[in-house]
Amino acid sequence: MNWTLEVVVVPVSDVDRAKAFYADQLGFVVDHDTAIGGLGRIVQLTPPGSSCSIVFGAGVVPEMPPGSLKGLQLVVPDLRKAHLELVERGVEVSDVQVLGENPGPVPDPLDNVGFVFFSDPDGNSWAVQQISSRA
Repeated sequence: MNWTLEVVVVPVSDVDRAKAFYADQLGFVVDHDTAIGGLGRIVQLTPPGSSCSIVFGAGVVPEMPPGSLKGLQLVVPDLRKAHLELVERGVEVSDVQVLGENPGPVPDPLDNVGFVFFSDPDGNSWAVQQISSRA
């Protein structure tokens, strides 16, 4: 049986501000932005190429303190390009960092060990790791 992770709830304080950050600055695709029968609103976005989405909203998602989600991780094949794209989109992102050592030869020294870090406007933190190929 396959077990797939499809949605992660991201706690935010301002739905419109979060939607603008994730859609306009990060380039996530807006899957839907829906009012739920007068009860609240739910917004779902998906990173390009991902099969897992994020969701946030008002009144219909589990209550968590805004900014309390830490350590979500995106994976890209080219960290330098991803870093440049984030900077060009106005995201406050760390410099490229190398964390650890590769156990063997890799096509690019950033593979597996190259990271950048950023936070959304509420303080939910994200990492971006380079993995250009998997064993």
